[in-house]
Amino acid sequence: MANFISIFRIFIMFAAVYLIYAMEGNAQAYFWALILTILAFSLDGVDGWVARKFNEVSKFGALLDIMGDRIVENTYWVLFAVMGWLNILFPLIALTRGFVTDTIRSAAMEKGLTPFGMQRNPVCKWITGSKFMRISYAVAKVLAFILIIAAKIPSVPNQELIWNIGYWAAVFAIVFCVVRGLPVVIEAKRVIEE
Repeated sequence: MANFISIFRIFIMFAAVYLIYAMEGNAQAYFWALILTILAFSLDGVDGWVARKFNEVSKFGALLDIMGDRIVENTYWVLFAVMGWLNILFPLIALTRGFVTDTIRSAAMEKGLTPFGMQRNPVCKWITGSKFMRISYAVAKVLAFILIIAAKIPSVPNQELIWNIGYWAAVFAIVFCVVRGLPVVIEAKRVIEE
């Protein structure tokens, strides 16, 4: 069930992206895209809860969760750049960071380490794996994506304010993305040599 939820949220995100891209400027389509986006991100927490509650925790499930996170996150960054809502640097930074860290983490997994378990340095471990940092990064992304979509719905009150908050949340999320990726790169040599 947890794996189904992980995959299902990707399809929900694709429906939201379709509504934004194919029906540009349509208030009703953007409203439903906003609802679907909120649902897609809400399900990210639900899949982990279901896995723990029903004892479905597995390495495959963890990989599926990471894959789903990358697909959903990167699709929104790319969509916003394609729509001209954000600069192309946003998706380029997010994609590059994802490719680099996931490649290093794959090497670590071949050695039996988990994606967050490869970190040995306590500061690096806290930056990449602490609940506070993971939640803060997730909140920044979700806030950015939701507010950017909401700001583009025609006739929404306070559009400029919503846009500004969403934009700065996106900037913060991209900075967070890089900061959380650096410890993986810093400890990569040790993991590969071991």
